[in-house]
Amino acid sequence: MEVKGKRVLVVGLGKSGVASALFLQSLGARVTVSDAKSQEQLRDEIPALLDKGIVVETGKHGERTFHDQDLIVVSPGVPYDVSPLQQARRLGVTVIGEIELAARFLTGNIVAITGSNGKTTTTTLTGEIIASGGRKTLVGGNIGTPAITFVEQSSPETWVVLEISSFQLETVETFRPKISSVLNVTPDHLDRHGSMENYIASKARIFENQTEDDLAVLNADDEVTVKMAEGIRPQVYWFSRRKEVRVGTFVRDGKIVFRDKNGEREIMPVSEIKLKGAHNVENTLAAVAIGALAGVEPEKIRRAVREFKAVEHRLEYVATLNGVEYYNDSKATNVDATIKALESFDGNIHVILGGKDKGSDYRVLQELLRERVKRVYTIGAAAEKIESQITGATEITRAHTLENAVRKAAEIAKAGDIVLLAPACASFDQFENYEQRGRAFKDAVQQLGKLQVAQKTGDKQ
Repeated sequence: MEVKGKRVLVVGLGKSGVASALFLQSLGARVTVSDAKSQEQLRDEIPALLDKGIVVETGKHGERTFHDQDLIVVSPGVPYDVSPLQQARRLGVTVIGEIELAARFLTGNIVAITGSNGKTTTTTLTGEIIASGGRKTLVGGNIGTPAITFVEQSSPETWVVLEISSFQLETVETFRPKISSVLNVTPDHLDRHGSMENYIASKARIFENQTEDDLAVLNADDEVTVKMAEGIRPQVYWFSRRKEVRVGTFVRDGKIVFRDKNGEREIMPVSEIKLKGAHNVENTLAAVAIGALAGVEPEKIRRAVREFKAVEHRLEYVATLNGVEYYNDSKATNVDATIKALESFDGNIHVILGGKDKGSDYRVLQELLRERVKRVYTIGAAAEKIESQITGATEITRAHTLENAVRKAAEIAKAGDIVLLAPACASFDQFENYEQRGRAFKDAVQQLGKLQVAQKTGDKQ
């Protein structure tokens, strides 16, 4: 892709938008960035762009801004079908996303991992496994580092391991992973995609440009991913927690086994996985399969898995205060992720639910709430909807804010109980993102700990 001297608009100033703008400017493009947020909201991002001579539009998307371009690069948070982008496409302007932009310039072997849940843990663990095999490895995408920033570091020998969201897959054209993986597909982002069918179709685009020389790693226990495998071009390998598969990873007699056309290799005991929950066994099986397909030896895979700890905001242990354990699963931004979090504990749970609703059905939580949850604390914009759909399953407290929910849970919970943030919602009503929400939870727990220490000190005095 030749961009020197071309007029390029980057829409959205999140991490990937800023990185795309700076990358394109470095190649000699005439770059404009546009974001509906105010100048004040973007005060941290704007100076670096202005220093490079990039034109910055804030507060609105100007109609002419979209028309007078040779290329538009849209950030994942901006819906692909908004009116200005539709008009630009009708005028013949090419509209792509940051992942597609990166795909035009990256070299090396791309591993692309998507799914409704488990993407971040699996992507991070996969990166650790491949790196343990001595390969130069870069890990990013929808987590942490935008893929476009890897272009200069990539080489034909590099393994680029990317978490990919359904939003990013909406805008792919030539993006072709060497190894793709769909971990699971359950209802999510229906407020944006409009229907489950559209959501599934966006996930399936990960295979769109793969050939018979490429590989796909899919969940044999998930009905949607099994259906997805029909008619795709890449060679399919499976992972399963429940049964043996013809090729791929599975559990036999408490051990993870990898099987391909050359036979079976025992990788490690399941008991050595340090992550909580059955879903993390599945995440590990997927990562092990990808690592094995990348040529990493079993003992190196085993060591990487054994040393791997929970990723921040994913069932992350925070503290034990007065015998009550606190866990941060802020990344549980949909109902299925919350189910997996609740299933990771035997009972005595105090769970914090709420945030920005994504068109979810919270009624499916009722059975687990009855079985394992002592009390639900609702927060944010979705609180009323959640309460209406789970009433009768367990005790409910309207807490409004996350800090208040932590305080109320601490007052009610007894030694041996679990306080769990697993919101089943997006964070955008009260927080900028799930990371900020997770940090706010951890800050509230830490403040609670300090208060308890101060009270005990005062009692002794």
